[in-house]
Amino acid sequence: MSPARGRGRPRDPAVDAAILRAAYDLFLQRGIDGASIEQIAKRADVGKLTVYRRWSSKEELVAQAIEAAVEQADWPSNDRLAAMSVRELAERTLDQQAETAASPEFRTLVARIFGAGVSHPSLMQAYWTHYIVPRRKATAALLEQAKTDGTLPGDTDVEVLIDMMAGAVIYRVLQPDPPGAAEMRRYLHALYHQAGLL
Repeated sequence: MSPARGRGRPRDPAVDAAILRAAYDLFLQRGIDGASIEQIAKRADVGKLTVYRRWSSKEELVAQAIEAAVEQADWPSNDRLAAMSVRELAERTLDQQAETAASPEFRTLVARIFGAGVSHPSLMQAYWTHYIVPRRKATAALLEQAKTDGTLPGDTDVEVLIDMMAGAVIYRVLQPDPPGAAEMRRYLHALYHQAGLL
């Protein structure tokens, strides 16, 4: 997702990055209510007007900040997903997924996003539209190919399967005593095995 274009001289990518990082850090620390444009600008060492010229709302900014932070992880892009088999993806990314899912940052991020879903639905809508939907489409295409090549049964409902796997991970990481990386790896391997992907 690209922020709104402003008028005048070309934008400095370093300024964009500083604003996005500040928004992400404040969102993790204080939630959406505690991450005001003024606070974000102050942390990024820019003026409020600089932020307002780039994003139409705080929710759009925070949604893109989350997206930018998630995309920094060493995870296949949606384009690369199309060139992989579902089994190859599961095998290549299992360790990374376990490390990410077991991290306190990921747990906090999930809790913050869901916590803001009711009070700030526009944040969830922006994040869902610009990040989740493209990811789901790429994953669904991968699973449809797995049906074609016989890895998954032909009658598999890929949308339900995506929900089951994503929901299982979220349920597990939000428990009061979340698993460490080793246990999360074991859990993910079992989850993929149950789904027929490993």
